Amino acid sequence: MAFSFKLNTTNPSFFTITNNLNNDPLLKNARRRFIFGFKVFASSSSSGSAEVFEEGQLERPKWAGETPLSRLVGALISIKPLFSVLKLGARQVLISTAEKTNIPWREMTKEILDSDVYKELESIENPAIVYPDYYLNPFHAYDEGNLSWLAAAEVEAATMSMVRRAIPYASSLDEANQIVRGNWLDAIEKHHQQYSAEFVIKDILDIGCSVGVSTRYIADRYPSAKVTGLDLSPYFLSVAQFKEKKRNQRKNPISWIHANGENTGLLSKSFDLVSIAYVFHECPERAIRNVVKESFRLLRPGGTIAITDNSPKSKILQELPPVLFTLMKSTEPFLDEYYLTDLERVMKETGFANVQTVLTDPRHRTVTATVPY
Repeated sequence: MAFSFKLNTTNPSFFTITNNLNNDPLLKNARRRFIFGFKVFASSSSSGSAEVFEEGQLERPKWAGETPLSRLVGALISIKPLFSVLKLGARQVLISTAEKTNIPWREMTKEILDSDVYKELESIENPAIVYPDYYLNPFHAYDEGNLSWLAAAEVEAATMSMVRRAIPYASSLDEANQIVRGNWLDAIEKHHQQYSAEFVIKDILDIGCSVGVSTRYIADRYPSAKVTGLDLSPYFLSVAQFKEKKRNQRKNPISWIHANGENTGLLSKSFDLVSIAYVFHECPERAIRNVVKESFRLLRPGGTIAITDNSPKSKILQELPPVLFTLMKSTEPFLDEYYLTDLERVMKETGFANVQTVLTDPRHRTVTATVPY
């Protein structure tokens, strides 16, 4: 199989690729539909919420899993020189699209890197941590994955950009957050009221909390609860703790723990709510299963698990332009495993009851379930 590619270095969102796929008729057919050479844009959506919340016709996008199109993308990404180009292009597209929507990516990053955030590391980092092999892979165009200060400094801007892409018709970031974060929290509250209304949510664990964006939203929604953010990256947690210290003091301060969500070491039946936000698309299936199992162990009877992440059935994700999904897959090494994992079935097999899935924004689903009494 032979490939050639051409990148416009002044604008990495433009590139062309040609290939010779004579040995695989399925890939030849996929190639006919796989046309590169147009500009990446920040999102594919219509102008009203009625349409953008619509599910697609497929169980998952054609570019994910074991389809010919997915195999073609995988073949392209496996070429090291092209992979490097794709990573560079993905990173520059993320930054440029963020700044075009008034998210000061570079300014926010510089503010963190020029701060005293480094002093937080000593109090956060658990030197006994053994990182799983998958966590040491490059993520999001960072060779060190989540284990770097640059990645930690850029997370919040990247998260803001994700929210704006999810709700492109919103007039502001605040409005977009009200939809993305508000619908997610409403889904949690609705599930809890329906199945566990007899007890108050007092203890909350946010697994894979990153720099604490989702954790802070949860703490704001449940101000009387004791909230804990847990993550494998001490750099992310350092930023989370640093930023939280700059806020007005909470009645119940958030705790931050450097640990593996697959085996947290926390006491069994010690939480009423476990949240996992935008984590599983970065995990192989074995890690997804382990985190779900660990969440079940940590929850009290009647407790709720809430997982929000990319929706395989999202119409927008199923219709992403080829350049965009190729760039995305080049920075997400386990995306195929995520889309091939039947999350609802995994949760049921683990023992969870009342498993429910709702599309809480055009791109993301929220899956909730209960630990039986």
